[in-house]
Amino acid sequence: MDEIQRQRVKGRGAISNATSRYERETRALIDDGWSENEVLSDPVRTIVASASARSIIVRNNSPDIPFEQSVNPYQGCEHACIYCFARPTHAYLGLSPGLDFETRLFAKRNAAELLAKELRSKSYVCRPLALGANTDPYQPIERTERITRRILEVCRDFRQPVTVITKSALVMRDLDILAPMAAEGLASVAVSVTTLDGGLARVMEPRAASPARRLAAMRSLSAAGVPVAVLASPMIPALNDHELEAILEAGVAAGATAASYILLRLPLEIKDLFEEWLRAHAPNRADHVLSLVRQTRDGALYRAEFGTRMKGTGPYADLLSARFRIAVKRLALGERSWNLDCSRFRPPPAVGDQLTLL
Repeated sequence: MDEIQRQRVKGRGAISNATSRYERETRALIDDGWSENEVLSDPVRTIVASASARSIIVRNNSPDIPFEQSVNPYQGCEHACIYCFARPTHAYLGLSPGLDFETRLFAKRNAAELLAKELRSKSYVCRPLALGANTDPYQPIERTERITRRILEVCRDFRQPVTVITKSALVMRDLDILAPMAAEGLASVAVSVTTLDGGLARVMEPRAASPARRLAAMRSLSAAGVPVAVLASPMIPALNDHELEAILEAGVAAGATAASYILLRLPLEIKDLFEEWLRAHAPNRADHVLSLVRQTRDGALYRAEFGTRMKGTGPYADLLSARFRIAVKRLALGERSWNLDCSRFRPPPAVGDQLTLL
């Protein structure tokens, strides 16, 4: 990867902005020889547009996912994690899963209103809600958009149980909502800690909170009585998988009571984006990493079958699984629990509602 192209995407995860799989034309960035006097190191700007969603609760019946419903306040994610499994969803918008995913974001500014409407539906059956299952609900634009906070306010008012999934320290801003909900069995938080190496985190997750800040957020949450899980995800062979036990130990020291891990997943466009990133940032290890990934995916870079897509197969994947089981037993960590209290769910009276006689 030449220095010119590196400068174009300074501070971002993806190296390129390849056309999505649904487009007829293919675009590629090249050096045409006329860039010598251009200012190429200007940061790529983030553009945020409003997404007028018609519904907000997403439901799934996947056997690999422990929750039945989720809410995602944003499409795209400024954290720019190169491994993010949500990247291919930008193709549905006619945009690239590469740099577009990190820089052309969509905020669902009517999310809280939609959630309240759907929770009031007579057909709604209360189940724990995962907040941020696709893109991070506390990515940097949440500081000004505050969509996640408004969603949490709705969950509080309806006594709707919610689990937050994040790698941002911004979650501490909403302790005034999360702590009282947790006291009633209505809230928990899962924090993703991919690596304890600050240097690796800066290039792999360039706009996410540092590992130290994530652990500090876990300590604050735990001290406030919010149940916290540590997610050692994704585990990347020969890159960060040697840190598995250390991540779990750091999580326990920060107050985590549960843990999980996921093996690196490279569906669709992520395969090429990750390999491009790997050869730019870890060229001496790239072939070894990709070889081990193939060993866990039956010779391919990814296989999507239920039951194995999260953990992989083969001796290397089995060893990682065994290490995790031994570590959580030694550290007395439980599995992530979704047993929040759904019995407390009560829609608050809406303006104009007739009061009941009983």
